[in-house]
Amino acid sequence: MKPIIVMQSDFGTDSGLVASMHGMCRIVDRELEVEDITHALPAFDVKAASYCLQYTVPYWPEGTVFVSVVDPGVGTSRKASVARLKNGSYVVTPDNGTLTYLQDMIGITQIREIDGQKNRYNNTRDVHTFHGRDLFAYCAAKLASGLITYEEVGESYPVEEIVRHEVYGAEVSDKYVKACIQSYDPFGSAELSVLNVDFAKTGFKHGDMTDITITCEGEEVFHERVPYERSFGYVPVGSNLIFNDLASFVTIGCNQGYFARRYGLDGEKEYVVEIREA
Repeated sequence: MKPIIVMQSDFGTDSGLVASMHGMCRIVDRELEVEDITHALPAFDVKAASYCLQYTVPYWPEGTVFVSVVDPGVGTSRKASVARLKNGSYVVTPDNGTLTYLQDMIGITQIREIDGQKNRYNNTRDVHTFHGRDLFAYCAAKLASGLITYEEVGESYPVEEIVRHEVYGAEVSDKYVKACIQSYDPFGSAELSVLNVDFAKTGFKHGDMTDITITCEGEEVFHERVPYERSFGYVPVGSNLIFNDLASFVTIGCNQGYFARRYGLDGEKEYVVEIREA
């Protein structure tokens, strides 16, 4: 059985771009199965691409070939790469920070730069702005179909040279966390920079009340006692809670409410979050 190809990008779904990438895979091999994560990632947001991959990749079969194309440097000297992960899957992507969370949370055993002479679609060599189709989808399809081995992708280079974006950390101790808001989910919940597994080290248990303060440039924008619960249904509609999010990080949200909008949180601003025992 051939590996599945799974794609994500910032291309949107209101044009033929995604269909062209799917079609390229079928040109290489009509039997390939091609699926999508999302094509609605924020434009040019490499960090969002990286974040999305880290909580999606573990839930596909070993050997899956992921194609991630958020590529503000398309057509330039940035490396086009294929990373082999410790779980046996592959990620075909520009090496521009997209691999950061995967490197930290799953692990990368090897990375190779795509040989553009051998593993690029020949019929569009005069086009330099659609590597998603002409380089990444094409190379991924050759790899998934078995037309090339991983070693034939191109020359390897040190894993230590992988380009990384900034990763926010967290200070964790007994009944205390200092972190930041690193993203917002589709329901407006604020995803923090503390991993679920690290939050467990604080000693907080489900049902505990916490004291949460959120500041922006030293100004307090939120201060409230908030329960730590398994899920939204443990608090009344409209009430806030903190919980272990599916995307690996502890999150502050509101039962059937949009937390970020309720408190005027701005995705362009930086917020510091402190969690203490109530």
